[in-house]
Amino acid sequence: MKLLRYGPAGQEKPGMLDASGAIRDLSGVIADLAGDALSPAGLAKLAGLDAASLPVVGGRPRLGPPVAGMRNFVCIGLNYADHAAETGAAIPKEPIVFLKSLGALCGPNDDVMIPKNSVKTDWEVELAVIIGSTAKCVDEAAAMDHVAGYAIANDVSEREWQIERGGSWDKGKGCDTFGPLGPWLVTKDEVADPQDLAMTLDLDGVRMQDGSTRTMIFGVRHLVSYVSHFITLHPGDVISTGTPPGVGLGKKPPVFLRAGQEMRLSIQGLGEQVQRTVAYG
Repeated sequence: MKLLRYGPAGQEKPGMLDASGAIRDLSGVIADLAGDALSPAGLAKLAGLDAASLPVVGGRPRLGPPVAGMRNFVCIGLNYADHAAETGAAIPKEPIVFLKSLGALCGPNDDVMIPKNSVKTDWEVELAVIIGSTAKCVDEAAAMDHVAGYAIANDVSEREWQIERGGSWDKGKGCDTFGPLGPWLVTKDEVADPQDLAMTLDLDGVRMQDGSTRTMIFGVRHLVSYVSHFITLHPGDVISTGTPPGVGLGKKPPVFLRAGQEMRLSIQGLGEQVQRTVAYG
């Protein structure tokens, strides 16, 4: 299934994409794509619906983040061997874990705002793992039981604030609009192997990132288990699993975002995001 949330920011309704690509309204079935609706039983209930019997949503509504009720927006740093190489960083011995502010979360096609005084805002196409049931200190063997599905994330980052301003990475990761997520949650049964997905990011029509989840250092199963030993994961939480090479910081010379540009992100089987960059204000 491809599950989504549509409507104005803060007023999104749950929906499902049917076989023809039309949005079907789920608000008569569930209150939102949150909590128990993301559990194995909740997803099985939705999978058993006849999509053709659900109301069609007309027009081209805004898409919001495909899950609600998120408590933790977890990110993994330097998790692609080829990305670590382009930044000159050593291969991590354990996953590098940081938290992105929930205030950064936004819809997949919402504008991305360049922060005030930013000079090094950058892009990162990432595979997002969406948690469906509470995971606390789970073994790797059981980790995937807690995964509802996958989505695309753009881990937008301000590199000066992340690297040059001291302290943790968080200050360069949590700005408003720095967390586009979606366009939909693709349930895990539709993804044969999350470690073999092509992923791209184009900036103004020019291919910047062209990678694959094959080069992840720590795979999805390991990450879910690992993070759950430090942070209890709840339904709707996200683990954004790192980015392949091609970020602006890794270019020679570096290239950073400015207002008026377009980012287009895709991951095999998970759809596409398109964001426009806008000035602070």
